[in-house]
Amino acid sequence: MDTQPEAGIHARESPYLERYVQVGIASGRVLSVSFPETPEGDDDHPLLDRIEEYLQGSADDFEDIDVALTMATDRRSVLETLRTVPYGENVTIRGLARMTPGVDPESADDCTRLRAALDENPAPLVVPDHRVSDGPSAAPPTVEQRLRSLEGL
Repeated sequence: MDTQPEAGIHARESPYLERYVQVGIASGRVLSVSFPETPEGDDDHPLLDRIEEYLQGSADDFEDIDVALTMATDRRSVLETLRTVPYGENVTIRGLARMTPGVDPESADDCTRLRAALDENPAPLVVPDHRVSDGPSAAPPTVEQRLRSLEGL
């Protein structure tokens, strides 16, 4: 992100999702994205403006957003690769495995690690796990389906 807005927890209600979108920010980096029914923070953050526009149908891949992926390197590389899947396109688990350096799409262990990375994604929507057609999402199922629908997936 270009600026470093105030750190903290910021949330805004989304009529499209029928719940809130909540982001955790520190040092200008996204630490988390969640979808609570009851928010914890204020609604003043530029990322929430972009998410609101996205949820109203404006294509955005959020690739320029700095996300703090504090996890094991093999799982982080999966999520970093996932961020390159464009808006409106999807990929399978095996397709994502083929795209991710050091991951063998034929290895059951590698595919299990890939699924674990998706399941532990700290920032769904910004790290678009909803674009993996046959994988888990860290977002609630109703949110995942609405994001997929929004992008025509």
